[in-house]
Amino acid sequence: MQNLETNTAQITTKQLPTATEIQAWMVAYLADLLEVDPDEIDVTIPFDRYGLDSSAAVGMTGDLEDWLETDIDPTLLYDYPTIEALVQHLSSQLKTK
Repeated sequence: MQNLETNTAQITTKQLPTATEIQAWMVAYLADLLEVDPDEIDVTIPFDRYGLDSSAAVGMTGDLEDWLETDIDPTLLYDYPTIEALVQHLSSQLKTK
């Protein structure tokens, strides 16, 4: 019986991504979108300086929402205009859920 309970707990407990993992995902996503090497993405540069328009921002937040399995307001990119700021916000929000 204990093994069943342990297995059930392991199945239902989802490991939340760390800030580092979220940042890596966002860097890779933006690099792919812009067709550049991930090393060329600076997490402190605002999204608009990379030419991210509202359509791309909505697409990115939607894909991030799917990956994190949580709701994300597409306007967060305007409130937190860099990868660094958005990652800090998201990681703190995920910890409170």
